[in-house]
Amino acid sequence: MALLEVTDLDASYGAIEALSGVSLRVEPGEIVAILGANGAGKTTLLRTLTGLHRAKSGKVLLDGQDITRTPAHDVVGMGFGHVPEGRRVFAALEVDTNLTMGGYLSRKDTAALAQRRQQVYELFPRLAERRDQLAGTLSGGEQQMLAIGRALMNAPRFLALDEPSLGLSPLFTRNIFKIVRQIRDQGTAVLLVEQNARQALRLADRAYVLETGRVALEGPAAELAADPRVKAAYLGGSAEAPPQDAVVDSA
Repeated sequence: MALLEVTDLDASYGAIEALSGVSLRVEPGEIVAILGANGAGKTTLLRTLTGLHRAKSGKVLLDGQDITRTPAHDVVGMGFGHVPEGRRVFAALEVDTNLTMGGYLSRKDTAALAQRRQQVYELFPRLAERRDQLAGTLSGGEQQMLAIGRALMNAPRFLALDEPSLGLSPLFTRNIFKIVRQIRDQGTAVLLVEQNARQALRLADRAYVLETGRVALEGPAAELAADPRVKAAYLGGSAEAPPQDAVVDSA
């Protein structure tokens, strides 16, 4: 059974159709990338999956349980983490307090929260060095680390990432993608919306391409990287994509 299964999902903003008949799946232990131009519906897809936007029709199953119309805070409590575009950290709060806020639903289990905080600091040593620093004073890359770490405080089984490399330097981008792979290797499946199609296809196991709210292409990431349509639209007409481990080796 797929960890996440989406069937014929429709979503709209008033009379404007944002998603139409979107179906996808994410298996346990997978990284699945969502590609598409601006306005293709990628962010709306993640917001609809996580309950921040109400689906018009269709079905979303998390580990076999219907979450299509489940409120967002309950979706988080069921093990679905979401790192939104733009990071959205609590700028006026310290790094450590941001992490505490991320574990709010588990606030009564202080031992578990302490363990998760330590795991986040091991995953992101730079955050440990800045644990008492205001989040708003961090660099963009450090804020992205914090946003991911905050989502991990609920020990999600599934993590949706919306444009994690947006506005980051190449060095921070490589680091973020390495961390995403580590998160997957530690048992959390990942759905990755990413503007950097080349890096996303190197990292992902499978991918979907959205065009005007519909799934236009889907398949193994390596096959899509070699597809002439994907090359022309997202990879600058490049020839072959490097193997997946290039993301790790290039750091």
